[in-house]
Amino acid sequence: MGTSSLRPVLVVDFGAQYAQLIARRVREAHVYSEIVPHDVTAAELAARHPAGIILSGGPRSVHVDGAPSLDPAVYASGVPVLGICYGAQLIALQLGGMVTRTGQGEYGRTALALASAGGPQSPLFTKVPPRFDTWMSHSDSITAVPPGFRATASTEEVPVAALEDPDRRIYGVQFHPEVAHTYGGQDILKGFLYDVCECRPLWTMTSVIEASVSAIQLQVGQERVICGLSGGVDSAVAAALVHKAVGDQLTCVFVDTGLLRAGEADQVEETFRQQFNIDLVHVKAADRFLDALEDEVDPERKRKLIGETFIRVFEETASDLGDARFLVQGTLYPDIIESGTRDAARIKSHHNVGGLPEDMDFELVEPLRNLFKDEVRAVGEELGLPEEIVWRQPFPGPGLAVRIIGEVTPERLEVLRAADAIVTEEIRRAGLYRELWQSFAVLPVVRTVGVMGDERTYAYPIVVRAVTSDDAMTADWARLPHDVLERLSSRMINEVPGVNRVAFDITSKPPGTIEWE
Repeated sequence: MGTSSLRPVLVVDFGAQYAQLIARRVREAHVYSEIVPHDVTAAELAARHPAGIILSGGPRSVHVDGAPSLDPAVYASGVPVLGICYGAQLIALQLGGMVTRTGQGEYGRTALALASAGGPQSPLFTKVPPRFDTWMSHSDSITAVPPGFRATASTEEVPVAALEDPDRRIYGVQFHPEVAHTYGGQDILKGFLYDVCECRPLWTMTSVIEASVSAIQLQVGQERVICGLSGGVDSAVAAALVHKAVGDQLTCVFVDTGLLRAGEADQVEETFRQQFNIDLVHVKAADRFLDALEDEVDPERKRKLIGETFIRVFEETASDLGDARFLVQGTLYPDIIESGTRDAARIKSHHNVGGLPEDMDFELVEPLRNLFKDEVRAVGEELGLPEEIVWRQPFPGPGLAVRIIGEVTPERLEVLRAADAIVTEEIRRAGLYRELWQSFAVLPVVRTVGVMGDERTYAYPIVVRAVTSDDAMTADWARLPHDVLERLSSRMINEVPGVNRVAFDITSKPPGTIEWE
């Protein structure tokens, strides 16, 4: 039982900041979900045999020129539909209701009252009280429901805060049930998933593993497989899944790029060769990667150069191993979204997605490409991987190359590696490592004036980046205690030659990304 045997709930993305959150909330109800673009046709949706369709919110008014819409045939498909915010307004507008700019928009926490009469209770609201707080964010309002619909909730300002046509199984809510600020929001989504779509909570990490193992065996057959192993959680879980599926057909290849954190190469050797008894080839290629990056300052070019060099090293290693045909990668769902799909503009190319060369001899095996990070960790725990691997903070595939803002040189790598090690040591010492999504050092290639021992210095600044997040799609800067920041600054300036200034990045995502490049 797994994603291949479960009908998905598809989240249609109208450009909402919460589209990924909706998909995650569905998965938290143990129902498999995926995000699809708003220009998807009814036929394309039907081909995926969805159990239900959720229309996300969006940043625009339904009345502006070029506002995204939905193929009207979707409403006649018989598949249950739930519209959220913009999605609810779109349902009303496309099916004959009225959406109006009333001048009474609602933003933030808003009290909602369920309809007290006029029909049976809505299946969305069986687990919530007659009045509860919701989270609203809209300027337009539904002022008349379409034929066949009834209003099932209202607020002081808006007469139609929820609507439904139970015969056609089409529902809409003006508020956001996916956010924690809405009371009982997950129960409302479960009402749609379980009672309307008749989904069963069968999508579990056990089912994911079973499905992945079957898919890997079907794809690979008896062929040799190599896995690009970095030591991070993504590649480790991918390796464990493939090893479970094909055993000693797998050889893991650890490429020491020279762009790794302090002590990382030794840790990978210890963990995977000795603890897991996995066939491991250690390729030392630091000079090759540094040569490829020489004089390069553009972050997109860096990623592509690193991605191509990785592939060439893997191809040569595969040839030495007997021409392995398959390459395992720990690609995740956020990697796919950020690298650009039909429903997501490219934010940055991931070296293992948009950075791959077109002329590649491998067929990719990517067992994690439909999972968010927290789901990957859960799979890792289910597979029995040790805590220090499962809960290791994410590290970018291009490594320290994308944390040096400018040309990568051996000198700058040593400065950054030493500073980054101090960040990790002090964050662990403060007991904050598991609380943070990521914490690391960044080296901008600029020089700043300082004074040490009554002498003028002209050295690098280090920027400390620490964020909290659930899935890396959004993140908030971490409010580190001042004493931790003070220790970080003092140690870097005193212990790392070439550093004379430390700054702390207080940018969230959006508008920034977690990594600087």
